[in-house]
Amino acid sequence: MDLLGYNREKRGDEKRACQKIGDGDEGGRAPALLLAGLSPSQAKGEKMVRAKTAESPGMKGPRSPGDTRLHPLRAMRAFRALQATGDTRQVFVILRAMRGHALIRTFRRFAQSPTGKKVLAERRDLYPALTDQEGLRKLPEGSLGRGYLAFMEEERLSAQGLVQASESWEDDPMPPDIDLFRARMRELHDVSHVVTGYGRDPLGELCLLAFTYRQFGNLGRLLIVAMAWSRIPKPGRAAVFEAWRNGKRCAWLGDRDWESLLARPLAQVRRELAITLPVRYRPLVA
Repeated sequence: MDLLGYNREKRGDEKRACQKIGDGDEGGRAPALLLAGLSPSQAKGEKMVRAKTAESPGMKGPRSPGDTRLHPLRAMRAFRALQATGDTRQVFVILRAMRGHALIRTFRRFAQSPTGKKVLAERRDLYPALTDQEGLRKLPEGSLGRGYLAFMEEERLSAQGLVQASESWEDDPMPPDIDLFRARMRELHDVSHVVTGYGRDPLGELCLLAFTYRQFGNLGRLLIVAMAWSRIPKPGRAAVFEAWRNGKRCAWLGDRDWESLLARPLAQVRRELAITLPVRYRPLVA
């Protein structure tokens, strides 16, 4: 995987350079997982880990799950291995090593929102809605759900494939509510591609990393972008900066009722979430 490799002299024009920032991913799914930022504990959300949820004094919600320390040396070793071998599993090592408190912070924000409370109370799973192809096909033309289905078919992807690919990541025990939340964030990945307008090409994935870092944190996302920075041509850098700004300016995507939004017009969903479509990115990959 050449996510971090770009040779300006060999690539020629800048458009092709942006398209070649990262070629080839194992099983066609590694770029999609770059911005998951959350390690799913079980495929398809089944068999959730049952860990005891403890209350921290003076704080709402469970204590930080797992190891919340930052491990920059581990992340750097993984980065060097990724650069040298193209082993996509190293991306997951980077994200896990640099996760810190990002997961618990975003979960608390989710759990305190009206939608989050409802999702947790109903033990709602986004996966069935995204894998019901016939149901998605019956949605109105121009809806988010139809746009998602078209994106998945065009890219030859499946929500199941994302779950299966995620199994290669570290499986650390989590309280059930947090496990449900991180699975929901995982399922949201390809939906995010559709609503933000960033594709699965290497530059699109880097832009989405910048966008979602402003949304959900995890320094691993930022580290991957930073390490690729010197290999991104100037127009591509402008596109990443634009994604960074767009991620900050729009509504928070973590607490949306995505099940109901699938039937809504995509343009209307973008307006309500204040999502600005990328201007600098599209010409570079068209």
